[in-house]
Parts: sequence; structure tokens; C-alpha cells
Amino acid sequence: MPTTLAQKLYLLCYTVKKEKFQLDNIQGRGQLLRAGAMTELARDGLLDAAGGKVRRLPGKPPEDPFTTAVWYDLPEDKPKGWLKFLHDKAHTAETPVRDQLLASGEVAITREKKLGVVPTDRVSVVHPDLVQALQERVRSTVINGAPAEDLTDELAMAVLAVELELASVWSKEDHRAHKSDLKAHAARFDAFVPGLRKALRDSYLASRAVGGGWSA
Repeated sequence: MPTTLAQKLYLLCYTVKKEKFQLDNIQGRGQLLRAGAMTELARDGLLDAAGGKVRRLPGKPPEDPFTTAVWYDLPEDKPKGWLKFLHDKAHTAETPVRDQLLASGEVAITREKKLGVVPTDRVSVVHPDLVQALQERVRSTVINGAPAEDLTDELAMAVLAVELELASVWSKEDHRAHKSDLKAHAARFDAFVPGLRKALRDSYLASRAVGGGWSA
């Protein structure tokens, strides 16, 4: 299974029943992956989110190269708003995370032609049963209990999936049925990394308006 939060979030977007990454679930995925890296940085004490803004804290760079790249993007001195650091490089986020999953055997890539003319890469999940289990674990975090005391991967995934309207995790019926529970989990996430969730939502809405989403 994947080791970083960004890798898990990538797989979380997969629709197991339809055996593909649906377009609606990959819009804003670049921002989502960067948000995952930032969540890990906050958990590891490598960024400061006080006041709803972000700055990089000194320390040993993370072992994961994608997370390290996101860390170096953050300002060192004056804290700044999250949005710029989620949005501006979102288009560069998917390929390095996908390549990590490809190298570890979690995804496969096949070359296809749309309408028999334009070649494209189709990404498929190698272990859909494990992705299904991941999605169910994320859902159970909300459905079966109170928000976690710590900033767990499951808490982050449950909350961030809402902001990107990932139907692979939460249906519209889920949003209605678990509205208060989802709100409680969002508040808990905000206590750890204030401002990140709202910035992700803003970035997603901006990207969706222009058809954002760069690859499968």
C-alpha cells in the first residue's frame, strides 16, 4: 500500500465499481495532493499554520521527495495565505505522485488513443480491493466515531474528500445523512491546520470553473 498521504489521496479518487478515475473525481486532484503533503508537514512540525496562514519551519527535510518539494515551496519568513501554495503548482503535482505509485506497483499505465487519433495515458489501479478498503476505512472514520484526537491520515482524507466532492468517497446522500459528523471532523482538522481546508475548497472551485484536472 502507499506510504504517503498524497499517494493515498491519489488512489482515493479511483471509482472501484467503474474501474476508472472518473473526470469528476480528478478535478482539483493536484491541489488535493499538495494539501496532503502540507498536512503531513504540519503533523511533522515542519510548517506553522498559526493565524490561518503558512510558513516553513526549519528542520530535516522529509524523506519523501514530493513532500520535500512542497515544503521548499513554502515561505520561510513572513507567513502567507495557503491558496498560492496549493494552486499555482497544482498542475505539477500529479505526475510525481503517480510515478511513485507506478514504481511501487500500485498503478499501471496503458497507452490509448481517443477517437483513434490522440494518444493518451490511461492509469489503472492494480489492487482495487485495497483501494476499496482504504475508502471504507476513511468513511468509517466519520460514520462510526467521533473525530480523531490526532491528525490521522483517515481524518485528513475524510475531510479533504468533502472539499473536492469526491463521489468515490462521499455521495450526495452521505453529505446529507452525515452532515453534522462531517462538520465536526472538519472543525477538528481546522484545529490542526487552520486555513488549509478553506484554501483547498477555493482552489478547487476556481479550477472546476475552467475544467481543471490534468491527468488520469
